[in-house]
Amino acid sequence: MHNLEETQMEENEEITANTSQNVCGDGACDDIEQGAVQENNISLTIDLWKSKNQKIEYMVITAHWIDENWVLQKRVLNFVHLPPPRRGIEIANTLWECLAEWGIQSKVYSISVDNASANDAAIANLKFFVRNVNKLLCGGALFHVRCCAHILNLIAQNGLDEIRDIIDIVCDSVEYVRRSDVRLKIFTEIVKQLNIPERKLIDDCRTRWNSTYEMLATTIKYKDVFPWFSDRDQHYQMCPTDEDWEKVEKVISVLEVFWTTTNIISGSDYPTSNLFLNEVSRVKELLDKKSLETDDFIQNMVVEMKKKF
Repeated sequence: MHNLEETQMEENEEITANTSQNVCGDGACDDIEQGAVQENNISLTIDLWKSKNQKIEYMVITAHWIDENWVLQKRVLNFVHLPPPRRGIEIANTLWECLAEWGIQSKVYSISVDNASANDAAIANLKFFVRNVNKLLCGGALFHVRCCAHILNLIAQNGLDEIRDIIDIVCDSVEYVRRSDVRLKIFTEIVKQLNIPERKLIDDCRTRWNSTYEMLATTIKYKDVFPWFSDRDQHYQMCPTDEDWEKVEKVISVLEVFWTTTNIISGSDYPTSNLFLNEVSRVKELLDKKSLETDDFIQNMVVEMKKKF
């Protein structure tokens, strides 16, 4: 991957099958040619993201199939730069070019993407292309698979929005402590004095709810430390209140189920379709139960989450 980055990422060029073979060696491409290309049914997943530093958008295309020994296999087919504007037709054309390059246009069984509107348009266009070379199962009803983890992400984000101001206070507190070795030392001393098991304070990525959940779940264990820390650091003016921590604790109790479910259904080394219904049912049961609580805060939060569900 280091060589791959040096030879390709700086130029923002498409990494073709031939390039991948030259850079990564013959073995990886042989695996795809002997595996995916020979299979009759291949499922695809795509993921899109933007480089934080370069502000450039990329897409990775991955093939998944069951081999002759009934073992789940997956291989990256392409890693490509998507020039703006990132519309559905551009995504579809890029996907189709990749499939044609590997000669698997007629073998695509389904494709899983997140719930973005651009992906809806992309899959609609791709379905039209595929229909010209292959008869889709059930008339294409199973072709477009929406990523369950992404939908859960949208629901969880709705829950976090209810305490966004409190989350900002906790995040700022963690960042304030971690930013200085002196402050971190003082904080650690208080942790030891209060006989609290030590765990590293972690920052969150504010665009990823699971990162925020993990930050909150870790930080709440130190809720008694922050008031003491405030007494020893006169510049620290953002200490969460007891009411803030109560709300954080309630949100954590809801998001814990989302976090567990997302980890289970996001597995890439084992089939997850057989786990989907049970895990989603757990989420629905939780939301139904929480919506009946008398606490206005948690009830309002869950109502918004159920709308997404």
